[in-house]
Amino acid sequence: MAINRRKKQHFSRIHAFSCGITSFKGDHSLIGGPGFSRIVYCNEPDCFEASVLNYGDNYVRTTKYTLATFFPKSLFEQFRRVANIYFLFCAIFSFTPLSPYSAFSNVLPLVVVIGATMGKEILEDWRRKRQDIEMNNRKVKVHCGDGVFDYQKWRNLKVGDIVKVEKDDFFPADLILLSSSYEEAICYVETMNLDGETNLKLKQALDEATTHLHEDSSFKSFKAIVRCEDPNANLYSFVGSLHLEEQQYPLTPQQLLLRDSKLRNTDYIYGAVIFTGHDTKVIQNSTAPPSKRSKIEKRMDKIVYFLFGILVLLSIVGSIFFGISTREDLEDGKMTRWYLRPDDTTIYYDPKKAVAAAILQFLTSLMLYGYLIPISLYVSIEMVKFLQSIFINQDVHMYYEEADKPARARTSNLNEELGQVETILSDKTGTLTCNSMEFIKCSIAGTSYGRGVTEVERAMATRKGLPLAQEVTEDEAYVEESAKEKPSIKGFNFADERIMNGNWVNEPRADVIHKLLRLLAICHTALPEIDEETGGISYEAESPDEAAFVIAARELGFEFYERTPTSISLHELDPVSGKRVERSYKLLNVLEFSSSRKRMSVIVRNEEGTLLLLSKGADSVMFERLAKNRREFEEQTKVHVNEYADAGLRTLILAYRELDEEEYNEFNAEFTEAKNSVSADHDERVEEVTEKIEKDLILLGATAVEDKLQNGVPECIDKLAQAGIKIWVLTGDKMETAINIGFACSLLRQGMQQIIINSETPENKALEKSEDKSAVAAALKASVLRQLTEGKALLASSSEISEPLALIIDGKSLTYALEDDIKDMFLELAIGCASVICCRSSPMQKALVTRLVKIKTASTTLAIGDGANDVGMLQEADIGVGISGVEGMQAVMSSDIAIAQFRFLERLLLVHGHWCYRRISSMICYFFYKNIAFGFTIFFFEVYASFSGQSVYNDWFLSCFNVLFTSLPVIALGVFDQDVASRFCLRFPLLYQEGVQNTLFSWYRILGWALNGVVTATIIFFFCIHAMEQQAFRKGGEVVGLEILGATMYTCVVWVVNCQMALSISYFTYIQHLFIWGGVIFWYIFLLAYGAMDPNISTTAYKVFIEACAPAPSFWLFTLLVSVSALLPYFTYSAIQLRFFPLYHQMIQWIRFDGQTDDPEYCHMVRQRSLRTTTVGYTARFEASFRSSRGKLEDDL
Repeated sequence: MAINRRKKQHFSRIHAFSCGITSFKGDHSLIGGPGFSRIVYCNEPDCFEASVLNYGDNYVRTTKYTLATFFPKSLFEQFRRVANIYFLFCAIFSFTPLSPYSAFSNVLPLVVVIGATMGKEILEDWRRKRQDIEMNNRKVKVHCGDGVFDYQKWRNLKVGDIVKVEKDDFFPADLILLSSSYEEAICYVETMNLDGETNLKLKQALDEATTHLHEDSSFKSFKAIVRCEDPNANLYSFVGSLHLEEQQYPLTPQQLLLRDSKLRNTDYIYGAVIFTGHDTKVIQNSTAPPSKRSKIEKRMDKIVYFLFGILVLLSIVGSIFFGISTREDLEDGKMTRWYLRPDDTTIYYDPKKAVAAAILQFLTSLMLYGYLIPISLYVSIEMVKFLQSIFINQDVHMYYEEADKPARARTSNLNEELGQVETILSDKTGTLTCNSMEFIKCSIAGTSYGRGVTEVERAMATRKGLPLAQEVTEDEAYVEESAKEKPSIKGFNFADERIMNGNWVNEPRADVIHKLLRLLAICHTALPEIDEETGGISYEAESPDEAAFVIAARELGFEFYERTPTSISLHELDPVSGKRVERSYKLLNVLEFSSSRKRMSVIVRNEEGTLLLLSKGADSVMFERLAKNRREFEEQTKVHVNEYADAGLRTLILAYRELDEEEYNEFNAEFTEAKNSVSADHDERVEEVTEKIEKDLILLGATAVEDKLQNGVPECIDKLAQAGIKIWVLTGDKMETAINIGFACSLLRQGMQQIIINSETPENKALEKSEDKSAVAAALKASVLRQLTEGKALLASSSEISEPLALIIDGKSLTYALEDDIKDMFLELAIGCASVICCRSSPMQKALVTRLVKIKTASTTLAIGDGANDVGMLQEADIGVGISGVEGMQAVMSSDIAIAQFRFLERLLLVHGHWCYRRISSMICYFFYKNIAFGFTIFFFEVYASFSGQSVYNDWFLSCFNVLFTSLPVIALGVFDQDVASRFCLRFPLLYQEGVQNTLFSWYRILGWALNGVVTATIIFFFCIHAMEQQAFRKGGEVVGLEILGATMYTCVVWVVNCQMALSISYFTYIQHLFIWGGVIFWYIFLLAYGAMDPNISTTAYKVFIEACAPAPSFWLFTLLVSVSALLPYFTYSAIQLRFFPLYHQMIQWIRFDGQTDDPEYCHMVRQRSLRTTTVGYTARFEASFRSSRGKLEDDL
């Protein structure tokens, strides 16, 4: 970069901060008091005074656990789940005589499940730990004494250390800037990691205090004391003082360099560490993202509670019957069940203590029926969601090759929620649009230049008819021809032979064109960077549109090539000689842009000594600052500006005036004084001074830049609309621009009636001049209420004729619309409209609108944005999607899922969202089915055995059911199953409504699966009991014992639940075959191996398979017949439902299975099974246009 170093420059005149010594006023008087007690001994971090203060080190830990806290914290997390508390209760009681099974067989599954979940926690925390290690082990140069700097790890930094940070390195802690490679001790800082802004901030050290410290050796004897505020989270404020050589200097945010900011365009800086580690402002700001849980997960908890209720109910019923039977075992000395020896038994079966026995039996039943609750449900779902997120991350169709950015599921908790989104709330700039500005048109001296065609103009051409469309086509052809002649330039899409290639010198008002292009080349804060290899110049600018202006000036003959703190140098096209000449302008002041000023100005002196004020800003503030007798082109310029806004372009007005020496000197004195003040009204004083100089301007013209729609945005919106998803746009842009972007992406269309709620009416503007602010607010609120009432009336009338409406509201009106007494009316109107666009919205308003929609409608909301101003909206929505664009990473870091382009939202929702919703829903239903089927066989045997607490199954059979024999198939279902292929998900977007309407996880479907489980258990138990009760099973004629009955019933359960899985799956892979049939085979291997163990270990399973079951043909016959019988009810129901009441995905499956994918008539019939009429998108626009044309034709006939 071409910037001179070591040359004494008066940089204080350039930027909007003081280089002089400021006075101690306002907040600085608080130093030493509460909250302002920090003392830093610069360059003496190990002195006695510093060691007494005991400040923290610079080690930063973002992990959830430490070695000491992992077990207690992780166990606490696990046992916050009610199901795990229940299983812990069972594990504890398994060591008592109450237990129906051995302690070890009960504890081991709990340990496995809890251990697996804790293992997952370890892995996730280890990833965070590795990031911490990488960051804490970064190195920076630290003063070691005697003017020598050496590399040390960030983690070893101490408060008071002097560090040397070099270009493009991050600041390791919060530093006070002491000096830099520039003579005036300035530096440029990129704060993208803090606030998401890519523009560079300029910082400067204290003038005359430490700016002379340019060499390492300068710090040999340097000592100073900093007294400042205590650690806090405020990024934009800092109060402190520097005590150096008996002088005291005030410190402001201008001297503060924050950790995780990056040094740019500066060779090096020296700084003193004042906040380290968790005391730094960025760490103080790091808050945990809000905890989000999907609706399915919340409903799953209710199902678990429901099963707990059934479990308790069964236990109560069993204990009552057991108590009655026990009491009747011994009556008048006669024993009813003599074989139980009720006259000589323990308290558990004592007829004299039947109530106590019943209570103890209740506790036994609570443990025995625990298999109704799937112990591995939570850990299985976590594993499935984790694997699903990997598939999302690796989807090549959501990979943005240009920026090398894949999709990233930053949390896996909300995968299934992606399939249930009803409302999308989207930012505009950088989300729907590219946030890559292109200079495309300009108005100079009342003449419009530029033949570039915008997306909005193309949409407008289609709306307004053929003549304009033809005109647009001709302009496009010219632009394309120009592009062939000259390679495309980023930021410049301008084509007009009248002023390009130096032809502007032949224009009637070449003098005005000369001044406007010069203004574009000078009035900015961009920095040039020269490529040493090619000699080409690129620019570092605060915003994309400012870069576009500088590039446009260069392409039109005014190349900005060098900036020093006091000058700007250009290569200009001289209109007289026609040659390229070098000119330098002395830069005196920069009056910076702010959201309140809406303009930026610079004051320069040209080579002839003339003082020039060059200004650019919004039309709302610039036209009123024009001189009364210098408005020559005002009307034509206003017309052009409105045309540009209609075309979706961002406009700025450009003006200038010459200053005389006396006026400038007076202004500069006041400006310097205002800048040097450190008080609460600092900004107001500066703005008041700048108001005095920015007046009586001479109009030059206007510029227009296009923030282009991203590729595929209209197509994506159309597909989402066909899926029945409503899209709201929340933007900070003005209403005209937002409306035209709405037309470009087909959220709005010709003929769609617009309800516009706007506070910028002449009546409201007149009211705002009143001094009674409360009266003004009341009047504005009444105006908004009236407009909302009129809108609701229009909505009611339009619903009768089925005409879609669009609601467009500005930020000021939105403030009142979100108040408690009006917001319900606003939401009712907004929900009734097909499109909603909120303009001039603040970040807080975006978050409030999102919260209103989420809470009041109880629907799933998805917010998508790319900037720091979208963070509140992303965190408030059920799902936050961050666009990893050019606005920094703040939105991405606060999001649940990150994608690189808006168009990827189509695949994310319609494909992955639908698949994940279906998989998780089916998985949970199946989980409860198999556990109910298994648990009720235990209950039925308890009924058969007089509720004695005797389990029909071996202890290890019970323990391994969920963990070994049925766990993997359900995980495969959750990861791999597909009802339809991705191309059909996109071809038939209405399939997405199955998730929105929750048809696959409704209470009807859940109870249906539960009933299926009860029916399965009933068939298995009673078939086995009646078939085997009197059956001679072995060769010797022995009848079936408990061990054979249990093994046979268990075999039937394993077969049935695995075959049920095979019937439920729509998309088989070899993994599913392996898990399903492998689970069955593994059961036989387990039964064989376990039965071969010592009888003390295998107990009732000892050689039961090899000696009893396997040799008996009836065992295999029972298994086959019982399995078929148990599956028959589900198979029958499925066949009837598929034939007569098919779901939408089943109809699409018919298309695939019947080979009718190319039959347009049949596909159209399926598409007509729409669950919601499409009202936005280009398909709806085409259909509306078709209906209109057909109506006209019928009228003509």
